[in-house]
Amino acid sequence: MNYTLHQLLIFSKVVECKSISRAAEELHMTQPAVSIQLKKLQEQFQLPLYEIHGKKLIITDMGKEVYENVLEILEKLQSLHYKAKYSNQHISGKLKISSASTGMYVIPYFLSDFMKKYPQIDLKLDFTNRTTAIQSLLERTSELAVVSLLPTSFAVNEEVLIKNELVMVVKKGIDERKLPFIFREKGSATRMWIEKYFLEQKIHLEPPRKIELMSNEAVKQAVMAGLGISILPLMSIQREVESGLLRIIPKKGLPIVSHWRIIWMKNKKLSPVASAFIDFVKTSKNSIEHVIHQKRVIEK
Repeated sequence: MNYTLHQLLIFSKVVECKSISRAAEELHMTQPAVSIQLKKLQEQFQLPLYEIHGKKLIITDMGKEVYENVLEILEKLQSLHYKAKYSNQHISGKLKISSASTGMYVIPYFLSDFMKKYPQIDLKLDFTNRTTAIQSLLERTSELAVVSLLPTSFAVNEEVLIKNELVMVVKKGIDERKLPFIFREKGSATRMWIEKYFLEQKIHLEPPRKIELMSNEAVKQAVMAGLGISILPLMSIQREVESGLLRIIPKKGLPIVSHWRIIWMKNKKLSPVASAFIDFVKTSKNSIEHVIHQKRVIEK
């Protein structure tokens, strides 16, 4: 076979963009040039890598298999790149983490000292919702994910970080009985915990009694404005509670207690950088949890 790395890179970009023209734009190439390289790559395989129906590009099963192999090749090449760039004994490379949005109150504490210890490491940290964070593992755009609720569709390894408590809150001075409930969007772990709580407590809300927002920060701001009540992670609203802007509503079955954890694919060998970070977390999480706790005490 005579395909080139350049052709594989172009094909992987086409798969990710789901469009030859968009891939050409991102690669700063002309569309005919991309098409020529795709044709040359396709000539190396008996089965089609992709099909075009009208204006829609569809990746075949063979194409998906090739794409998975290309990702593995790119990961190994990236590792070689950093080994060539840093010839000393220090750990170097790129650490790619995708975190559920409320993880922004947790994961930076675990990264701070690690990044100081290994200054050659490049960090890519994405805050999104739980579903997207988990999907990033399957798509291999991240090696690690930070979530409070484990996936059920595939096996993962995990390292537990710290406790995550969810409480019901309302703007101070407002009667919560007259307010609608504010949810996170479907796919977020906060939304899943709330729905589980409502099911266990046999709480039923009529559609007019629900509001849906796209982030915990948006929910918090809406609650502070008196728009409704919600259930939120304590770590995300503790300062507002202690300053008198929000009030915790005591309810049976609350707080909901879960744990933040780092997860990665069960069958995937971690890069040296990701492995070093997991080892760092294992040895440092008790002291880091103490630091986070002390910060909250000081803020009180």
